[in-house]
Amino acid sequence: MDTALNYNYKVVKQFAIATVVWGVVGMLVGVIIAAQLAWPALNLDIPWLTYGRLRPLHTNAVIFAFGGCALFATSYYVVQRTCRVRLFSDTLAALTFWGWQLVIVAAAISLPLGFTQGKEYAELEWPIDLLIAVVWVSYAVVFFGTLIKRKTSHIYVANWFFGAFILTVAILHIVNSAAMPATMTKSYSAYTGVQDAMIQWWYGHNAVGFFLTAGFLGMMYYFIPMQAERPVYSYRLSIVHFWALIFTYMWAGPHHLHYTALPDWAQSIGMVFSLILLAPSWGGMINGIMTLSGAWHKLRSDPILKFLIVSLSFYGMSTFEGPMMSIKTVNALSHYTDWTVGHVHSGALGWVGFISMGSIYYLLPRLSGKKSMWSTQLIEWHFWVATIGIVLYIASMWIAGVMQGLMWRAVNSDGTLTYSFVESVKATYPYYVIRVSGGALYLIGMLMMAFNSYKTVRGGSPADTRIPALAGAHA
Repeated sequence: MDTALNYNYKVVKQFAIATVVWGVVGMLVGVIIAAQLAWPALNLDIPWLTYGRLRPLHTNAVIFAFGGCALFATSYYVVQRTCRVRLFSDTLAALTFWGWQLVIVAAAISLPLGFTQGKEYAELEWPIDLLIAVVWVSYAVVFFGTLIKRKTSHIYVANWFFGAFILTVAILHIVNSAAMPATMTKSYSAYTGVQDAMIQWWYGHNAVGFFLTAGFLGMMYYFIPMQAERPVYSYRLSIVHFWALIFTYMWAGPHHLHYTALPDWAQSIGMVFSLILLAPSWGGMINGIMTLSGAWHKLRSDPILKFLIVSLSFYGMSTFEGPMMSIKTVNALSHYTDWTVGHVHSGALGWVGFISMGSIYYLLPRLSGKKSMWSTQLIEWHFWVATIGIVLYIASMWIAGVMQGLMWRAVNSDGTLTYSFVESVKATYPYYVIRVSGGALYLIGMLMMAFNSYKTVRGGSPADTRIPALAGAHA
């Protein structure tokens, strides 16, 4: 083993710090738009501060800036450690970092100005879409190039999930973003009508399935065993989990289009595959949680492990709730209500947010030459403040959503509607206020993480990037 060969931790550290910075920005915009729903005057009658402009900025900042940077950081770290080789190309790795930051800044400028394709999770206009494609191809070259030149015969399961996420997101982005440019800031979709809707939700739900699930499962399969100092509970189950998940997820998108012009058979396929998804999803959750067998006592004193394990609880809850909401009779009640908002945020705040935070807390000290984060107590406080925030957020949205669904479908004996839409909005108001408080608590937790990260990174000596002579496939 050539111990003189070093890992590239520079780009990992850059992405890890960017994760924290964009996390604060994304959560802040989320709190602002949640407050605008409760108190509409907060948009100050400024066009680029209106809810319609800031909402896509929030989703892009949280998913692609915060979540994306976390995925870049962890995948670059894990693929080097498990393959025992340096990244395939330092130049391309640097290109992915600066290119991705340029994508984020371009989104932060263009979306408030109203430049949008109007597609969920794919609002950015065509010049930015092209930049995303360039960065993503570079990312794939770095990741798979590193896998090809690995010093181990075995490809650890986390890399299977990272690899599937990278390949699938490339296909999703390119197909869904096909458009005819009219100007530099305006384009028209290559698809029309119901075909456009079907392509959009094939993309939209698989963005959830691969960007927000498969990639973060790669984190789960590496950082939970490492933090718990225990091997994965069942390696065989992890492989079954992988193949079942990536096959099934592709077919679930039509459940977003129940009771629309989409053919009924396509809607039913979406529902059936959504229900099937419960099995591999819960198999993965159980595999992650059972990795703590013999190490449950560590949860008492290890707040990083709390983030990682509780994230799996939210993953399990979200992947039960999603299939349930895809059932047509349930969907008739839940669709277009705030129940869907609660479901999305239980996954985004609880699963994606917590697994990312736990992973970054694991990485930053190691990348900064420190034994631990600056304050373990602050991590503990972050965990509890954020958990309370999530509970307030999703519980208020669940209650509001069910109430809205019931009010909208209530009819009098003569067939007229019992409630006007305005009455349902008025009844929802208290729950919007509770949502703001929950989101504010989650933001406060993110600010705690930012401060803790700053104190940890500042003045840290360079991390030891030498490849360990005895590193195993899961080191």
